[in-house]
Amino acid sequence: MFRNQYDSDVTVWSPQGRLHQVEYAVEAMKQGSATVGIKSETHAVIVALKVDDFFFSITLFFQRAQNELSSHQKKIYEIDTHSGVSIAGLLSDGRILARFLQTECSSWRWDYKQPVPIKKLAESMQLKLQANTQYYGRRPFGVGILIAGYDKDGAHIIQTDPSAEVVSMHGTSIGARSQSARTYLERNVDKFEKSSPEELIVHALLALRDTLPAEENLSAQNTSIGIVGKDSPFNLLDDAQVAVHLNQVSTHPRTTAGAQGGAEPMQM
Repeated sequence: MFRNQYDSDVTVWSPQGRLHQVEYAVEAMKQGSATVGIKSETHAVIVALKVDDFFFSITLFFQRAQNELSSHQKKIYEIDTHSGVSIAGLLSDGRILARFLQTECSSWRWDYKQPVPIKKLAESMQLKLQANTQYYGRRPFGVGILIAGYDKDGAHIIQTDPSAEVVSMHGTSIGARSQSARTYLERNVDKFEKSSPEELIVHALLALRDTLPAEENLSAQNTSIGIVGKDSPFNLLDDAQVAVHLNQVSTHPRTTAGAQGGAEPMQM
């Protein structure tokens, strides 16, 4: 991607019918550290790679500084008792959208005295994202979001991207090297529907592990897990709980796709 005369604003179309500012925002999402979401009949799980919070600005992105003393940025947020989100891309944009969804949930509870349906939450997110791809002087959000939730219609995983595409999924992954995770999900999708919550978490972690280079591995310090389901509110697992599930994952050999590595992502 490179600068040209058609990428000065989000409202400018190129002769090929492309909005370059939107494409740049999608690229920012693809450069972020990976996150995975899958669901069964009764539960939805999101897992994400946390990143160091000591980073500096480089053009439109944030490159992680190599500092072992730094802590990690939060990648999964609870937005209501029945739903949570994980983000890949610019973390500042992700936090803005997470707060927007929290406000939507609070407003719905105030008006209707019940949790907002996940479908309505997805529609609100779609309108929020789309507005920034249409009006002069705005820029698209450079972040993708996975919404995990449970309502009267069952478990949900909703994927969004900066172009305002909002899709319900059985399992998906966004962020750097996410294709490796999606390959794992495609091979095992038939197992998800009847999986227990513990099995679902293991599947999500195995998919997330495939996004890492061969020399890196998941740990309680760099991995976040959120789960929600029938009769169980959204829960963000602590490090001790994460470690238990990672011990189960360690008994499974890594796939070829995950060990191949690839280009280093910009950490977001």
